[in-house]
Amino acid sequence: MNAPYRARLNREPSAFRKAAVPIGSVLIGSMTPLLPIVASAPVLPPFGLIVLICWQLLRPGIWPVWAGVPFGMFDDILSGQPVGSAVLLWSIILIALDLIEQRYIWRNYWQDWFIAAIALIFALTGGLAINNFLASDTRFSVLYPQMILAIFLYPLVLRLVARLDHIRLKR
Repeated sequence: MNAPYRARLNREPSAFRKAAVPIGSVLIGSMTPLLPIVASAPVLPPFGLIVLICWQLLRPGIWPVWAGVPFGMFDDILSGQPVGSAVLLWSIILIALDLIEQRYIWRNYWQDWFIAAIALIFALTGGLAINNFLASDTRFSVLYPQMILAIFLYPLVLRLVARLDHIRLKR
């Protein structure tokens, strides 16, 4: 009598889906520079980094600290930034998020948004500083629209990541 229900009880989520959904979402987020958008200044925020930060703040410990290296390398290759800039910046951000997680266990939504905003501003200004050091001299004010868009897109991306997390853990 209970045999038909036994297949639906006490199941674990798919191990492949548990690993592939977060990795795939960050990689797809890093592919946004490939969209055919023409602009004279940088407008698109770093979606890959926003997704990475959302996953780390939503599910602390989902990424090891070294996860910034492969994700940053993938983002550097696709975005056209100097190779190693996102590797360095994303690794520093993941280390900082890990330290914040150890120090402040209980945080609310607004604190997470503030942490993400600081991390995004750090990544954008750090990328500009590395680019200015290696190639050209660009003003800081060019990044204002990109920073504002990145900060205000964080809640939307967080909601998307929460939905992906629900799909990831679905049985």
